[in-house]
Amino acid sequence: MKAPRTFFQRLRYYYSLFTAGFGCFLIALAALEQEGMPRVWIGYLFMFATIVLYALIGVVSRTSNVLEYYVAGRRVPAMFNGMATAADWISAASFISLAGGLYLHGFDGLAYIMGWTGGYCLVQLLIAPYLRKFSQYTIPDFLAERYGALDKPEGGGRAVRILAVIATIIVSFTYVVAQIYAVGLIASRFTGVDFSVGIFLGLASILVCSFLGGMRAITWTQVAQYIIILVAFLIPAMWLSVKHADNPIPQVAYGKLLPKLSAREHVLQEDPKEAEVRAIYRQRAADYTARLKDLPASWEAGRLDAQHKLDQVKARNASLLEIRSAERELVAYPKNADEAERLWTEAREQNLQHAEPITPHATPYPGDPVTSDIKRNNFLALVFCLMLGTAALPHILMRSYTTPSVHETRVSVFWTLFFILLIYLTIPALAVLVKYDIYSALVGSDYAHLPNWVSYWANVDKLNPLFSITDVNHDGIVQLAEISIDADVLVLATPEIAGLPYVISGLVAAGGLAAALSTADGLLLAISNALSHDVYYKLVDRAASTQKRVTISKLLLLAVAFIAAYAASTKPGDILSLVGAAFSLAGSTLFPALVLGVFWKRANHQGAIAGMMAGFTVCVYYMLHTHPVLGGGTASQWFHIAPISAGIFGVPAGVLTIVAVSLATPAPGRQTHALVDYIRAPEQ
Repeated sequence: MKAPRTFFQRLRYYYSLFTAGFGCFLIALAALEQEGMPRVWIGYLFMFATIVLYALIGVVSRTSNVLEYYVAGRRVPAMFNGMATAADWISAASFISLAGGLYLHGFDGLAYIMGWTGGYCLVQLLIAPYLRKFSQYTIPDFLAERYGALDKPEGGGRAVRILAVIATIIVSFTYVVAQIYAVGLIASRFTGVDFSVGIFLGLASILVCSFLGGMRAITWTQVAQYIIILVAFLIPAMWLSVKHADNPIPQVAYGKLLPKLSAREHVLQEDPKEAEVRAIYRQRAADYTARLKDLPASWEAGRLDAQHKLDQVKARNASLLEIRSAERELVAYPKNADEAERLWTEAREQNLQHAEPITPHATPYPGDPVTSDIKRNNFLALVFCLMLGTAALPHILMRSYTTPSVHETRVSVFWTLFFILLIYLTIPALAVLVKYDIYSALVGSDYAHLPNWVSYWANVDKLNPLFSITDVNHDGIVQLAEISIDADVLVLATPEIAGLPYVISGLVAAGGLAAALSTADGLLLAISNALSHDVYYKLVDRAASTQKRVTISKLLLLAVAFIAAYAASTKPGDILSLVGAAFSLAGSTLFPALVLGVFWKRANHQGAIAGMMAGFTVCVYYMLHTHPVLGGGTASQWFHIAPISAGIFGVPAGVLTIVAVSLATPAPGRQTHALVDYIRAPEQ
């Protein structure tokens, strides 16, 4: 008699069937495209099929059991938990923006890959196994118990819990807004709907999974999403790898193509046409500088000129096209001197960026010695913040609670690193492959024969174009300085840039959507669980039934999701900058309390409270005073460190404050010492 399959074997069987079915779906769509199916229908099918798939998994995995809803029953095998965590981790920033960041910034963009990968090593060494041994539901749970609840049952850990909940909400909310923004970007490109409508379409998929089944539904959905993410990212990279290096392995092609890219960069740098375009941009920047110096008189003079131009074209019976153009110029003119100052400052900065010489992709910290030192320091500071922020992200650490044992948690982190590296080792190669393709095929081409994908992406967001090419010197030939590309668009446009069938564009969109949705699911659940479990159950109603606790969590998740969607619809910033802020906040607020809570028995709840508040305050203060969007400026920077790396000051502030305050106040009691000994003891 045949033995029944184990849980792991059943999962392997189901996801093997899913992978085979997804492959058949791709082949079928490719055949339909060859038969003439319109592109828009392919985009609809990809979006509809994947969202329905995630919804079905959510429906099948629905639960009202507290253990299943919060931690997936603590029975997720290590390999599948690694896949789910990788999907949770490979967010829109990794899938959509990271290759674009490397394309734009070259070597400097590697800070993200190094920091995020190194952060997982810290998760494995310092935090994840100890959290699993503690066997609770949330990060605030651990911090509250560690810092006082055992020795002071009347509420010693209450303040720590509240601060941890606040930190979890702020960090996760900042992060989830970036994911929902990416959902809107993808949906608007591949279905043609308005950006805001696309956000709420994607939100429906997020809610079905996390609302119905909590961590249980999210886990099994994320495994499926990782498979889609991996296929979607590797196919275009392998295609370009074969196209430019005759080798299907992007990591090998990367080394072969980099010298060719450097040679092409040198040719473009010496091109007199490129120098001409950059000189025009410098002159435009100088004009804006002159206008800014003469405010408000320059604003008034410009408004009168725009009105005079409109009157002139009307007086000479110009064509309707000329009249409409003059009317648009007058309508678009700043309404007052303050608006003029803001718009002209932005325009000056954009022109200065276009006027800068080409930054060699493979050169670390280019520039004069002073500039090079500043870039190196910012590189190292960003790696530091991303590493420590990774090790303190609540939605990632929550996954350490879902495995059957501490040993499985350790193995799970290994699998997570493996599955992440399959993508992360491909990202630098993809950036170089796409860059070489654009530098060699698009640059130098005729404006009259631009590829269709240029107009597609130029029209996705007309107010803030993601891609644009402007013939600045009117020679009819595309120069590199005339190309403006947003980091968030590069990967999504890669299939069209590479000349692949449109079905692959739909696949990449599905991969980007899966990356954004998988991370958004985990983040929303982290927020709702913190509110329902740590605030409502632990602080408000300890007698609440398990059914009521899960219901409250679902309602809170719904509310938070719509608030995040509204925030994303305002387009608060690019994805990488939003995510970077979340990492600095997580590292500054939670990392010191988590690590010292595990490895230093003397840390007490007074120290934890003071340290979390100090780290958070220093981090936010630095961001507010140095980030232009938040009203700050570069003149306020300390040691020329960019605001995205504010955690470089927040983390030491948190650590030093915890140590100083803990030493100045009474030590924790024996029960807390026993807890620390227990979670640090080797697994039996």
